[in-house]
Amino acid sequence: MKRQKRNPNDRAFHKGYVAAMEGRTHDSCPHENGSQHQEWVNGWRQGRQDYWNGFGRAAQAQRIANM
Repeated sequence: MKRQKRNPNDRAFHKGYVAAMEGRTHDSCPHENGSQHQEWVNGWRQGRQDYWNGFGRAAQAQRIANM
């Protein structure tokens, strides 16, 4: 059975979240504009908020797994 491809917007959110947790800047978004850009930025903002709130590596990994 073939595996379904992941939703590109969900993937963009996840990549943005990971970028924020790695300390990359908002300007490192690979998407120019559109819905994927917005989802990447939303993920980046969520990742930054979690980083500032002191989420540890285990909490970050659990949050990413639940996305």
